[in-house]
Amino acid sequence: MANTPQSKKRARQNLARFEVNKARRSRIRTHLRAVEEAIATGNADAAKAALKAAEPELMRGVTKGVLHKNTAARKMSRLSGRVNALNA
Repeated sequence: MANTPQSKKRARQNLARFEVNKARRSRIRTHLRAVEEAIATGNADAAKAALKAAEPELMRGVTKGVLHKNTAARKMSRLSGRVNALNA
């Protein structure tokens, strides 16, 4: 358990950051799920629109430190490939 005032403050800050990051991760996952569902239905237009909405969320997660940039790039690349395959 935290003993010093500094470590007590740090513990409070960590809890606050955890809540914010949890909300960000959830928001990102929701957008990714929307893309997955659009791909599953086979609707190319909906999938493209969902992907376009998901990209800024992923990149925002990178700038906020929730995701590593290579992770976001990998997810975007794989989803883009699957969406493009619907169009073909």
